[in-house]
Amino acid sequence: MKSRIRQDAIVRSLRRSATSSIEALCVEVGASRSTIIRDLSALRDEGYVIHAEQGRGGGLYLDPSSVQTRAQLSVPEVFALIISVASMRAAAMLPFSSLADAGLAKIEKALPPDKLRDLRRLLECLYVGPLAAAVDTSGVQEMVPVLLPAFEQAFLCRQCLRFQYSDAKGVKTERQVEPQAMLILPPLWYLVAWDPLRQDFRHFRMDRISQPVAVEGTAVRSRHVTFDDGVEPVRYA
Repeated sequence: MKSRIRQDAIVRSLRRSATSSIEALCVEVGASRSTIIRDLSALRDEGYVIHAEQGRGGGLYLDPSSVQTRAQLSVPEVFALIISVASMRAAAMLPFSSLADAGLAKIEKALPPDKLRDLRRLLECLYVGPLAAAVDTSGVQEMVPVLLPAFEQAFLCRQCLRFQYSDAKGVKTERQVEPQAMLILPPLWYLVAWDPLRQDFRHFRMDRISQPVAVEGTAVRSRHVTFDDGVEPVRYA
C-alpha cells in the first residue's frame, strides 16, 4: 500500500510540473533514488508514458494522455470518496455537497461488477447519521495522527486493532478489538468494534483513542451491527 501511495504522489507531481527530475522526486516523495527509479519502472509497466531526457535542461516528462487511459480508482479509493461525500451530506451545511454526490454517482456507474461487489461489502460497514443534540462537543480533542493509518489498515485488511482508550471520565484501559463498522456523526466519528473480552459491541470515539496499532497476523470475523433509529447504512452502489 505504501508503494501505491508513493507512486500516486509521483504521478501527481509529474502532472503538476512541466518537468521534474529524480532528485526532485526524492525530496518531494521522501524516498531514495533507487526507490524512485523502481517506482518509475512500475508506473511505466502500468501504462504511464514517462519520458526521460538526458543532459542539461533535460528531465522527466509525463504524457498526459497516458493518465487519462490508465488512471483507475481502486475500491478503497471510491469508498474513501463515499465517506467524504456522506459526511458532507450529514453535516447539511457544506456547499457543493449535491454536486459531489452527483460526481460520485458517475464514478460508481463506471465500476466493473467485481469492484462493485467489493464496494458494497465495504458500504455495509459504513453508517452515517446526525449527532444528537444532547451530545456535548465542547470537550472534543484532536485525534492522534497515527490513528488514521492504523485504523485504515485494520479495517481494510480485516485485522484487530490494539489501543489505549480513555472513557468519558478519563479512565484509561488497554483494548484489542475487532473493527466492524464506522459510525460518522459529524463532527465526530466512532470505531464500532466487537470486544472479545466483553463479548459485546463497543463504540470508541476517535479523539479518545491513543497508541493505535493494527495487529498483524490476526483475522476479524464479520458480525451484524445494529444502530438506533436515524442512523442508516450508506447506500450508493
